[in-house]
Amino acid sequence: MGQQLDLFAVDRIGVEPGGGRAEPSLDAAELADAVLIAALPDARLATAPGLAAEAAIRRLAEAVPALENLCRRLVGFGCDRVVPEQAAALEALAAIGGEEARQAVPRLVADRIVQGPTLAVALGAAARLRASLPPLRLMQLLGDADPSVRAAACRCVRSAGPHLGLLIELLDDLHCDVATAAAVALGRIGRAEARPMLLGLLRGRPSAEVIEALAPIADQEVLVAFGRVARAMPDLTPHVLDALDQLDDPRAARIALALRANPSAQRGEEVA
Repeated sequence: MGQQLDLFAVDRIGVEPGGGRAEPSLDAAELADAVLIAALPDARLATAPGLAAEAAIRRLAEAVPALENLCRRLVGFGCDRVVPEQAAALEALAAIGGEEARQAVPRLVADRIVQGPTLAVALGAAARLRASLPPLRLMQLLGDADPSVRAAACRCVRSAGPHLGLLIELLDDLHCDVATAAAVALGRIGRAEARPMLLGLLRGRPSAEVIEALAPIADQEVLVAFGRVARAMPDLTPHVLDALDQLDDPRAARIALALRANPSAQRGEEVA
């Protein structure tokens, strides 16, 4: 009980709902907007990805309900594999953006329309849209057995809430990607518990994401590390400067000034 039946389980080739009827060929790029949108809800494997991609290219906000309905038509599929039609629709929703898409993706997650590996795709789309998930559902996803889902759920955290304790526990997750995602989420909401892990990542595997997450919880040690990373990796200097500019701190201002004045310096100590 509780686990949704995977309708693909009987036939590993992947039977679509509708009895396998042949689908007429469609050139999505040649379709008028209204025709493309009308074709989306009932689109099958042969055409759904192309139609969804074209809706994304055109940024068709009017296609959001149709893309959501395409996902809903395939509820119950994909326990152990990505459902291509749903994945394409979710990627299109993330690309189209806007308030309607920002509400549609959390609905699909909350209503359990997507499952298995496609759930991680949906959470990735929600994170890109900066969409908020219902707190109870978010807590369930942070505790999911699939590490890819746990990591993706961390990226959907927008603020502190009842999930905070679970998020802190995930700093010790055995899967590195999950622990890193939890640290980034905690840093973004200003929780100092993430600072040691994020500082280690900044020194060992610096990235724009880690720099952004450290900005709200930066202390003097972090400021020095920011300066050193900017000197060692010029591609990250703009991200470091963005982080420094957010801080009301005299030392951060001095480091930023030195970076802008002398971008070719080789050592972080020179600006720290």
